[in-house]
Amino acid sequence: MANLRVHNDRLEVHLTPAEKTLAFRSADVIVQRDDIRSATITDDPWIWIRGIRRRGTEVPLVIAIGAWKTHGGSDFVVVKGKRQAVVLELAGGEFARLVLSTNRAGELVEKLRVGVPTGHHVADEIFAEEETSGD
Repeated sequence: MANLRVHNDRLEVHLTPAEKTLAFRSADVIVQRDDIRSATITDDPWIWIRGIRRRGTEVPLVIAIGAWKTHGGSDFVVVKGKRQAVVLELAGGEFARLVLSTNRAGELVEKLRVGVPTGHHVADEIFAEEETSGD
């Protein structure tokens, strides 16, 4: 499962080598925090996947990973099983929206909400995902 790393100025989605292969992507996804317009927690991430798969892999209700083309640009999706997910609406950059499965959705949204004063260094928060059986 991808590791999500929250910094003062950006969110990094570090994909595993297998996820990069399935997404047909060589680089991790990096989003500037200023570009995040909203964050929504969902128990059913599958209904948030929109558009046509442009580059990536999808097995319905099992895994969806990669870029989906929409009328408004592109979305990046990392959805696995029936896990809770966070949907991030973005104002700029490579993607219009991210849909990310995570076991720690509430913590991620809270960390993204907290403003850190400029010049004040805070340790980066890593949201490492553990694989669980039954998903």
